[in-house]
Amino acid sequence: MALLQIDTIHVVNRSPYLVVFSRLGHYPSVWLDDALARGQIFETWAHEACFAPRADLLAHRAYNRTERKHWGLVYAALHHDRQRQHLDALLAHIAETGPVKSSDFERNTDRTSAWWGWKDEKRWLEALFASGELMVSRREIFQRVYDLAERVAPELASQDTIRAASTGAQVHDAFIERSVAALGITQARWVNDYFRIKPRLKDSDLEELVAQGVVQRVAVEGWDLPAYVHASNAALLKKAQGGKLVATHTALLSPFDPVVWDRERASTLFDFDYRLECYTPEPKRVYGYFVLPILCRGELIGRLDAKAHRATGVMEIRALHAQPGVRWSDAQVSDLAEALTPWAAWHGTPEIRIARSQPAALAARVRAALTVTRTGSDPH
Repeated sequence: MALLQIDTIHVVNRSPYLVVFSRLGHYPSVWLDDALARGQIFETWAHEACFAPRADLLAHRAYNRTERKHWGLVYAALHHDRQRQHLDALLAHIAETGPVKSSDFERNTDRTSAWWGWKDEKRWLEALFASGELMVSRREIFQRVYDLAERVAPELASQDTIRAASTGAQVHDAFIERSVAALGITQARWVNDYFRIKPRLKDSDLEELVAQGVVQRVAVEGWDLPAYVHASNAALLKKAQGGKLVATHTALLSPFDPVVWDRERASTLFDFDYRLECYTPEPKRVYGYFVLPILCRGELIGRLDAKAHRATGVMEIRALHAQPGVRWSDAQVSDLAEALTPWAAWHGTPEIRIARSQPAALAARVRAALTVTRTGSDPH
């Protein structure tokens, strides 16, 4: 995957943990936190704020320094220009006293900030993180703990390491290849969104990779444009072409899962129009606050709005929606129930309550299937 997008919303669980669960099933939720603290992964601006493999550290630093134009980097650059003395003072403080969290600093209510309403120290910490002068050494209750980059990644202090680093232009080309591999099958116009590189690609931009045999160009039934598959996925491509690639997995996807984070790609691949609504005013929401797409054996068949009530052990399904005009088969209802049960248990909320559904009769069908899943027998 190469990236796990980070988001702080946790009405069920935070996005990176959900993405991992959707692929692995039940796992210790401390894995990501431990991996960050051990230095196996690190945090960076990429698609958005993301976890990435430690092996990609220099590549992301080079690209963020010269090529990427993300808003977080742009705002950070403004702070470096205008408030360098404050940044230097904060760096000196961390060098002397050790890692810090934003919460270590008191908010001065006389100050105002247009940057997410953050206190000055938070904005300065983020600016130093974006520039690479600070890194996130670990998280405490999901709060970032910042430290000097060379203390988190000692190799950054080596001039040999810096000299061996790729240029931003070289990383750009590498990210194109990595994106094709991560997406599985893609049109040229979807490639840039994965690592948020610019500009959007055309078919001609992939010609060299095709000529080298790194990427294979294929035709997809129903598509007017060619598609591309990385050589590392050749075995899967061969199975697909032979009609032997059969989807068997059912999972609930995070709103920030790479399967759906490109709205155009999700629409073309799955005929599924997905828009994140947690930042939409409640009266304008169509499906709910934190809506999870339902992946069922290679299809996106619907979505549900969920909230975990850990104190009472209840996973509340506020709304369950099938794709418009589609009636779920009994097998699909059963598949969802079998996916929901361990997912809810992993959250510490084994009791599942479904408030409403569209169509209205769907909730009763899923409730009955959940009973079968829990008891192992048909209640009728």
